[in-house]
Amino acid sequence: MTTDVVALTPKMPDPWSVLAGLLSGGPDRHVRPAGDGAVLRLCDEQGRPLLAVEAPLLIQVEGEAERLLGAEAPPVPFWWTEARATTGVAEAEDLAGTFASRIAAFNGGSVWPPGAARSLDVVAPAAAGTTGPALAPADAQPAVDVLTDQVAVVIQDRPVIAMTAWLSGAVTAAAAGDLGLQIVTPPGTALSPAVRPSLSRAPSRWVVQDDECGYYDGLTGAVLHWHQGMFRPVPGEDEHATPVADAFQQVSDTAERQLTLSFRTIHPADERLVLGGPLEAVFRELTGRSPAGWGTAEPANTPWSSRQLTDLARERAPEPTWFAVTGVPDRPALATLRVHRTTAGVEQDVTVTFGYGAGEHLPLEALPAAAEALATRHHLVTMLAQLRKAARDLAVRPRFEPPGAPVGFALGADEVRAMPGDRARRTHRVAAPVPLGPATRHGLYYPFRGDPGDLSGWQDFARLMEHLKGE
Repeated sequence: MTTDVVALTPKMPDPWSVLAGLLSGGPDRHVRPAGDGAVLRLCDEQGRPLLAVEAPLLIQVEGEAERLLGAEAPPVPFWWTEARATTGVAEAEDLAGTFASRIAAFNGGSVWPPGAARSLDVVAPAAAGTTGPALAPADAQPAVDVLTDQVAVVIQDRPVIAMTAWLSGAVTAAAAGDLGLQIVTPPGTALSPAVRPSLSRAPSRWVVQDDECGYYDGLTGAVLHWHQGMFRPVPGEDEHATPVADAFQQVSDTAERQLTLSFRTIHPADERLVLGGPLEAVFRELTGRSPAGWGTAEPANTPWSSRQLTDLARERAPEPTWFAVTGVPDRPALATLRVHRTTAGVEQDVTVTFGYGAGEHLPLEALPAAAEALATRHHLVTMLAQLRKAARDLAVRPRFEPPGAPVGFALGADEVRAMPGDRARRTHRVAAPVPLGPATRHGLYYPFRGDPGDLSGWQDFARLMEHLKGE
């Protein structure tokens, strides 16, 4: 099932070493560029892809190889060269391992996973007349292993399924084709939080292999089977209740917690606008430091720079731009930032999660200050903070995770002023709000109990929403 192989090298692979790696397929193979030259495909004589290789990526952010691969890497900066073999073709997997081994050998690096390393001999092509699974055409998405008229299926065996450039391309292609995305993994795999939103709507799913039930949904626990061109829930005995996999229910409380802030800002379009400021403000209030790195996919490869992030978003405008932003290794943090233009201005939609171990201090007292920074300096619309029982390393595992409980909600100054009278301030049925900013133009912060074991806080949140809407 392993189809992804990564070479981690202290030096940039030069064109000759890449060529030498591709020549491991022998003279009967054909190299074709794709993705505006960012991807090279090695195809057989019939034009079917065997191996796709992405352009080497310079990693300048500490901890990304450890976070996503569980592997040691050269000191930053180092180069990440990834190859993906066509699933189910043994020859292709050998090609990927040999390619990465040659890149590592010529540039003084290592191969992940270690078991994928191969000898540097040329991989012999499959014997003529042998049969195998139908392969995608050469212009298909390299991350997609099975394509039906309903879903695109991606099969991956990595410690963490991240929003890599490969997977991002598959997500975009599936959405453009009005298809669901189904990611199939072994049971020991986790998801990056950046991937989870892409699987939140059926028929998109995280499909986990299981020795007992076959397959189950890693986010809901529903037992699955392949039926009519996609993975679907197995009907229950009463045709309504879908059975839940036993493996999904094997959980224990480790006392680890995650604090998640979801917020939205709208700034008038201005040439002087620097993006990423709201997210940096939250990082500083909750950790005392700026983010560590950012990228348009995972791994995040560039040291944090709001100016560089802004320049890239402007180059892509008016199309929206999605970013992944990470924290330093000793304080796990991962954010997704989506920047897009609307009639109201430049919107920044952010979800950022911080991880805390047992006994580590949760900075809940800093939430009002974070909300005030957003409201007074960054044109806050709304902010919701949640606390939940989940892993410190932020990885989403195929086990039941309880939902978070609200610990705070904030409104920006424009939203407060838009409400009639004192409705935003006089809530009556929930805790009194805390003013954010000057009295003449202030936002409001509404605190909640913040106990992740007590979901009754959502009742208070619902009452607040009803009050603010005038219901």
